Amino acid sequence: MSQQSAVTVVGGGIIGLAVAWKAARAGHRVRVVDAGERAASWVAGGMLAPVAEAAPGEEELLELGSASLRRWPEFAAELAAASGLPAGLREEGTLVVGVDGADRSELDMLADHLGSLGRSVTRLSGREVRRAEPSLGPAVRRGLEVPGDLAVDNRVALAALRAAAAAAGVEFRDGRARRVRPGAVDLDDGTVHCDVAVIAAGAHSGDLHPALTGRIRPVKGEVLRLRTRRTALPPPTRTVRGPVHGRQVYLVPRDDGGLVVGATQYDAGFDLDVTVGGVRDLMADAERLVPGIAEYELVEAIAGLRPGTHDNLPLIGELEPGVLAATGHHRNGFLLAPITADAVLAALSGEQSPAAAAEPRRDARPDPARFANGAWTSDGAPVADDRGGQPCK
Repeated sequence: MSQQSAVTVVGGGIIGLAVAWKAARAGHRVRVVDAGERAASWVAGGMLAPVAEAAPGEEELLELGSASLRRWPEFAAELAAASGLPAGLREEGTLVVGVDGADRSELDMLADHLGSLGRSVTRLSGREVRRAEPSLGPAVRRGLEVPGDLAVDNRVALAALRAAAAAAGVEFRDGRARRVRPGAVDLDDGTVHCDVAVIAAGAHSGDLHPALTGRIRPVKGEVLRLRTRRTALPPPTRTVRGPVHGRQVYLVPRDDGGLVVGATQYDAGFDLDVTVGGVRDLMADAERLVPGIAEYELVEAIAGLRPGTHDNLPLIGELEPGVLAATGHHRNGFLLAPITADAVLAALSGEQSPAAAAEPRRDARPDPARFANGAWTSDGAPVADDRGGQPCK
């Protein structure tokens, strides 16, 4: 494909902006079309934590996430240089902690699972965990230290990406895409013509092309943003996450004394309302880990929609000539942004995708062709495929 192809990226979240920036730097003429609605990227905690979030049965996602994580330091450095703004990367690592006996057993299973994959983490007693992070409370009885996992301030990174993309010549157009087809993106108020269209519209991607119908579903997540006050203890320096009485919660610090607490996770369609129950559970679980947050300011309660797939792997690759997908990243949009942008750039250049190269199994790669055997029914309900894939919970 020509190095001067006209590329239209549908979606202005982390994936769309990363793709647009990389493509423009490579010499393509790039336009980003975005409806201007609240994207999951704006709500995200910004964890870059493939190891801490590893789960049995998701080994392919662990490998893909690890491959992208290795790209993040260089990606952030280039982004800061290109934008003149901070990229928001934090390199302090992650602590996974547990409270009751069941939580501690879950940590042991995670450590054993990672060990079976050749990935070691450091097991810590409750006293050792509190020594590492003094803001943790006495209820925390066990921990795992994961120094390789990182985090990024999502809103700082988005601002830097938009500035870098604009500096590289990316054109931005407000508009709601209704359909993507070879050579064109149909909007509410007209049609944008291009050589290649890239669908990176998150949870809304499934409405834009027949090959994505029923393949992407919205997974609601509520998130709280807190800020320490002058009389309160400072937040943790690392990302702290873990099960609290079986519920997953994470606390991600920000450079300005802020703390992001998240996230609920349930199928609720395109509902973006923040519920009382969601706020209550997040605050109760977070306070169980870090009691001092009771004195923090509650700055924001917000909900976003993760784009989920049946096997939690994204969809990256060609849907038909002239139409590429870069969507379905579920909770890993920020983590997978560097490798996704590189994969799309490879597709534009006719080269092998680094996302595919990161996967040892052909049927596990994040290629849309893995749906060829019909992983979803016509009404969007998931069915098991030949790998036993199930919908994310």
